[in-house]
Amino acid sequence: MSPSVIDVRGGIPLRGTVSVDGSKDACLPMLAAAATLGGGARLTGVPDSIDVASMIRLLDQAGWPTWQDGSEVGVGLPLGTPVDGLGEAATVSASYYLVPALLSLYGSARLPWPGGRAISDRGMQLPFAVYEAFGDRAEVNADGYVVRAGQCPARSVKITLPIRSRSATIAALLRAVAAGRPVRIEQPNTAPETQAVVAALRTADWECTAEASALTAVPPSTPSTLRPSWKVPGDRIEAGTLACAIAATSGSGTITGADAAELTALVNALRCLGVEAEAEATALVIDAAAGRPTRSLRAIATRNPGGLDADFEPALLVAASGRRGRHRFADAINPGRHANLLPQLARFGLATQPVSATECVMEGPQRLSAATVEATDIRTGTALLVAGCAASGTTVLHRPGQIRRGHPDLPGKLRALGAEIQES
Repeated sequence: MSPSVIDVRGGIPLRGTVSVDGSKDACLPMLAAAATLGGGARLTGVPDSIDVASMIRLLDQAGWPTWQDGSEVGVGLPLGTPVDGLGEAATVSASYYLVPALLSLYGSARLPWPGGRAISDRGMQLPFAVYEAFGDRAEVNADGYVVRAGQCPARSVKITLPIRSRSATIAALLRAVAAGRPVRIEQPNTAPETQAVVAALRTADWECTAEASALTAVPPSTPSTLRPSWKVPGDRIEAGTLACAIAATSGSGTITGADAAELTALVNALRCLGVEAEAEATALVIDAAAGRPTRSLRAIATRNPGGLDADFEPALLVAASGRRGRHRFADAINPGRHANLLPQLARFGLATQPVSATECVMEGPQRLSAATVEATDIRTGTALLVAGCAASGTTVLHRPGQIRRGHPDLPGKLRALGAEIQES
């Protein structure tokens, strides 16, 4: 049975070395890509998170047999089993990545709104626009949506995105694979998770280029008969969260398994806070006990290449709370995140000044005291776990299952660094 409560005794400097799991955000579209290619694939480094497990079950339900051996997952040739509901897609935030594969196999895709919550049309507006560029038609209602395959353009498809949306960029790539058509995506999202899908397609002989101005993908002249093997990249967000936990507790440690080049923006932010941080190949080395001078941090989430990923912001806010300066945080990419996060952090005694619904200012340093809090989403949950490690006293965190949607065992990794955490 999964734990329903986590107790964290804070105030202990975290020290040691720990390795991250595979990235959930990269693994989900890679699984969808395996189905879309039709010939199956083998993935290694698959994280045992709740969302990934749900996606694997969805593939089975939708007609793609899977097998699993630890962190290795295989996706087989489609059996063509009729799709009936796929209700579990309502629990997976990225279930929409399955649409191209379903269109290829069945000619239509009927899914509930993703992530276990009803979202507005705007939440799927860009993926729907992508499908329309391929000639598809989308219909929506209160329970979900249906995408029906239409007449795909005879030649290549060109899509210009109004924002650098990761979901729309990957949707366009996968839809091109399903249609067997070249695609050019202007103003794409080129985050590491997108690059993981691009790398996967290259193993199936697709010619892909991924630049900040445009991403292109051209199918092979002869479909590949090889069953590709892909490795899920290490979770850069988990690496950043652990680094923030070490910084928040004035500890020191090394996090391995994530590409250091993907952590540059976080490293720069931590250095601004007076934390010694070095990214070396696949290791992130943190020393927060050196007492270096701090500067005011400006942490603005962005989709732009090389910018600060929005998923770093919650844990970084906690790390900054104990550092001198007037720190500014903004996340317009996830408009509801501050409404979830800031009231929970206020229970620790953390005072922030709202500038808008997506931006706040915080004066540091502040001392955190233990609180009873609730993980309302993955990133809020991980930030609260970091706050519990930094706060004096014992914090009680409810609904830790939200954290396990994205991270198989973040509490265990924190325990490996010396945190006193009990799950019940």
